[in-house]
Amino acid sequence: MKELSIIKRSIGLVLFLLAALPVLAFGQVVLTKSGTVSFTSHVPLHDFTGTSDTMVGQIDFAEGTVDFYVDLATLKTGIGKRDKDMRLTLDVKNYPFAEFFGKLTSPVNMEATAPQTVSVQGTFSIHGVSNEVTVPGTLKREGTAWVLSAKWSLLLGDYNIEPPKLLIMKVDEKQEIEILARLEPQTN
Repeated sequence: MKELSIIKRSIGLVLFLLAALPVLAFGQVVLTKSGTVSFTSHVPLHDFTGTSDTMVGQIDFAEGTVDFYVDLATLKTGIGKRDKDMRLTLDVKNYPFAEFFGKLTSPVNMEATAPQTVSVQGTFSIHGVSNEVTVPGTLKREGTAWVLSAKWSLLLGDYNIEPPKLLIMKVDEKQEIEILARLEPQTN
């Protein structure tokens, strides 16, 4: 009889912990070590995209903070010469990272599983220049993980970046930036 009581309490404790797990996970920091960031550049009659799958970042739901960065040397456009020129233009030897740090400005329903529109306001830094930006995006909960996608535009001149030339055509001043990341709960 005593053994049955212990088994019942053990089962009850396990069920309680399983039920509480999603709630406990939401209070944690979620992070990624392999998010994707891409930029799209325009020149007359041609567009090209550079991508890196090494974006690192985190969202701290309790604090409402968002922090992401990428090593600019990992961006690839598919053409070696263009990659080399891009690294020279961005001066990655002196400014190796692009970073965004900000605060969620819209509420996140921690229980919803449908995609939620969110907004983050903060500082985007590249090429040694930091500017305040507001970035719209979506967050979608998948179990204890979250999928983040965001897209915004920036002007190269706002970051003291001279648009490069491809032959006689200059790359457009406006760049479209997109990120996609799956963030898992931080484990201690």
